[in-house]
Amino acid sequence: MQTLPKSITEFLELPYSLNQEQINFYQKNRFIKLKNVLNTETVQFFNTVITEQVNVMNQEQTALEERTTYGKAFLQLFNLWLENSIVKELIFSKRIAKIASDLMQVNGVRLYHDQALFKEGGGGITPWHADQYYWPLETDKTVTAWIPLQATPLEMGPLEFSAGSHTIVEGRELEIGDESEEIIQKKLRVTDFKHVIEPFDIGKISLHSGWVFHRAGANITNDMRKVMTIIYMDKDMILKNPENKNQIHDWETWCPGAKVGEIINSPINPILYSK
Repeated sequence: MQTLPKSITEFLELPYSLNQEQINFYQKNRFIKLKNVLNTETVQFFNTVITEQVNVMNQEQTALEERTTYGKAFLQLFNLWLENSIVKELIFSKRIAKIASDLMQVNGVRLYHDQALFKEGGGGITPWHADQYYWPLETDKTVTAWIPLQATPLEMGPLEFSAGSHTIVEGRELEIGDESEEIIQKKLRVTDFKHVIEPFDIGKISLHSGWVFHRAGANITNDMRKVMTIIYMDKDMILKNPENKNQIHDWETWCPGAKVGEIINSPINPILYSK
């Protein structure tokens, strides 16, 4: 088992300073891309550790060409922090959690869950969607950190955003799939929201809110596009009555024991940063 180098442990505790302009940008557009959140040593170290953990956990047996659109989009593994104490150090990083808290302008954040999203070489698009369709959460004080584990050029299918699209209600009721890609794309085409498609340099990450629409292109390279994500919510987030079967599943899986109308405070939803 690898051990976390002291230099990385110390780096993950260092605060990343946001300026008011960046906070304002996030509040307006509900996404932001930030340079140098992680250094090269940290990215390369966790690329190795997370890849090993994904290989242990991955049960996918179906050939790529035989999968659904969702299945072709990525290999998806959840809550690696519960399986691997080294990965947990990244998920529990105060450096990233503080960024999430500062962008949302809340007094602290707790973990909803983490997930590895590995898009295979030849993997398909990730259709347009809004994450919060899946979440039984009372408010939109949620943010996902999307952390590439390598430089991610356009050919690998980096995350794309429709800036400011959190104000659109149409399409929120759709789960990820062919229908969401078609309907949301049609809706966004007639709006003035900017469609942001940019590569990610090593160490750059993005953060986006639960209701902003986003997608990713296909990975037309032969290499795996490796991404780790951390989903944060306001530390005082209330569990709401679920509105669809996916929200019932998420309640049972990611907020076990939480009660509707009360703060989500289960053993797997720890506070990761508090002012």
